[in-house]
Amino acid sequence: MDVQRAKEIYQFEGTIPVHLEGDSVWIENVDEANGMATVTVGNNPVNTKTVSVDQLMESKE
Repeated sequence: MDVQRAKEIYQFEGTIPVHLEGDSVWIENVDEANGMATVTVGNNPVNTKTVSVDQLMESKE
């Protein structure tokens, strides 16, 4: 996904499924300048990662 789409999903009031390497994630923050996103993996609030937005996949479910 690109930075703009990651930002749109982050700001969206509803839920849009996003995956990282097959795991469901929640986008917590988008760093537009660096093309990075901080995500929470699954429902575990302590399992956060900062990854390139290129690694995120929007699910069409």
